[in-house]
Amino acid sequence: MRKSTPNTTHKNKAKASKLRIISGEWRSRQLPIPDIEGLRPTPDRVRETLFNWINHHVPGAVCGDFFCGSGALGLEALSRGAKHLTFVDNSRIVSQQMTTNLTTLGATNADVIAQNAAAFLDSATPRPMDIIFLDPPFRKGWLAQIIPLLEKGWLADRALVYIEMEKEASLPALPIHWSLKKEKNAGQLVYRLFEIAK
Repeated sequence: MRKSTPNTTHKNKAKASKLRIISGEWRSRQLPIPDIEGLRPTPDRVRETLFNWINHHVPGAVCGDFFCGSGALGLEALSRGAKHLTFVDNSRIVSQQMTTNLTTLGATNADVIAQNAAAFLDSATPRPMDIIFLDPPFRKGWLAQIIPLLEKGWLADRALVYIEMEKEASLPALPIHWSLKKEKNAGQLVYRLFEIAK
């Protein structure tokens, strides 16, 4: 789920929150996001920094947005030329809105999976991905479950994995071939970019 500051959402109608795509084909497009408690897009400034880090890797990339929430990261990647996106979220409301938003944009190169991210990674046939976005709900211990599952065929060589988490938490033990490339704080969260060398 995405964390944001109040100025990253806009109110057109009562309870109608909007997500703004920053750059690319759909630059400045605004899309509705469900009015669900705790569902907040990654702040614009964090997204801008992240995509400054990875911009050259996005065109043509196969990506996964797990715990996608508003879909802010995956939609930004699609707008900037990603080849394919797999959006996964346990909430059917979130998944239905993601499907609607993709239809609105005319995007045909994405899948929306209404499933627990860990269950999906454990049961689906692995598809090596070039970029994976991980922004799980805070204080639930999700990363310790997800990271070992990614190692079961979901990571392409030199894949990039973005992790967003609460500042006070510690990362679980990472495989030795995960190399930290970038790290930054924003308010109460910390976000990191790793490169995976097989």
